[in-house]
Amino acid sequence: MKKKKVIIIGIAIIVVILIVLFLIKGKKHAQLQFNTAQVKVETIENTVTATGYVQPVDKVEVGTQVSGVIEKIFVDYNSQVKKGQLLAEIDKSTLIERVTQAKASQTSAESDLKYAQQNFDRVKQLYEVKAATEVAYEEAVNRLAQAQTALANAQANLHQAQVNLSYAEIYSPIDGIILDRSVEQGQTVAASFNTPTLFTIANDLKKMQVEAAVDEADIGRVRLGQQVRFSVDAYSDDIFSGVVDQIRLQPTVTNNVVTYTVIIQAPNPDEKLYPGMTANVTIVTETEEGLAIPAEALHFVPAPEVFAHFKMKPQPITPDFKKKTVWLQMPDSIVPRNIRTGLTDGVHTIVIEGLNAGDTIVLSAGKHDMPEAPATNPFMPQPPRRK
Repeated sequence: MKKKKVIIIGIAIIVVILIVLFLIKGKKHAQLQFNTAQVKVETIENTVTATGYVQPVDKVEVGTQVSGVIEKIFVDYNSQVKKGQLLAEIDKSTLIERVTQAKASQTSAESDLKYAQQNFDRVKQLYEVKAATEVAYEEAVNRLAQAQTALANAQANLHQAQVNLSYAEIYSPIDGIILDRSVEQGQTVAASFNTPTLFTIANDLKKMQVEAAVDEADIGRVRLGQQVRFSVDAYSDDIFSGVVDQIRLQPTVTNNVVTYTVIIQAPNPDEKLYPGMTANVTIVTETEEGLAIPAEALHFVPAPEVFAHFKMKPQPITPDFKKKTVWLQMPDSIVPRNIRTGLTDGVHTIVIEGLNAGDTIVLSAGKHDMPEAPATNPFMPQPPRRK
């Protein structure tokens, strides 16, 4: 009985040992892995992004200087017009009546002047022969001067009435296209303190501009002549180009956010761009082409296990404030290389000196769990080996 008990305990110990070996064999082991990249030619850009609106370069709001009822309208939305073309007419009846009244006043003033002149001539002759008093002579002179002034005022009023009559006909000041018509036939317009806008005319829709609002944090990097790319929602697959033409110094403050308006010239030969479209603008502030590396490589510092992996002694790095250090991967080692850098966009950095195209640089190194060969259950039958 005792012998049987010993046999059972021995078998149990063997089973436990086999299970432990099975579990240990099934565990993973860590292997050092390197994340690398090759040095190659890249074009790096620094940009400023903004939002703006497409507008015609030349846009004129046509109004009226006289009040009245719109009697006739000769154009509509999108009508092509020429400079001097008649656009609309305001009812002239009241204005014609004022011209008639001004003419009557002028005629009356001319008559008064004629009488005053004749009276002055008579009094002057009598005054010269001592037959009229000095007071009578002065009164005649004064009456003549008043008549002359009244005639001048009447002539001015007539001219003003004629000018107002001419304002009843609204002409186009430029060649272009009607973007907006703000009035209807029969509508009354009142030109009292503000000139009412009747039409909005764009000169040439093939010449457009984008009015972009650039944040105050970015405006210092924007310069005249910089290249611009922008897109509009109507043509999501198209990229339009332009040039920074003007930086307006007047700030715009909205909810404590300060922006500046940047005018971007945007040719529109196909007339795809419409006034008022929202433009997503990218202004290229800097650009440089050359050998480039991921910016991550500049921050890599080998850990002791990296040198141990290559059976190397840790290599001290001599600080150089003018240069930066990256690590090149060789077949059986890694070596430091001092480089001089140029423009960076935060993702890639231009290398001016120190590397060649095709060099492999280390970005990072770390242990990565690698599975062992699958463990087998010692109690399960194994497939027969092939001979």
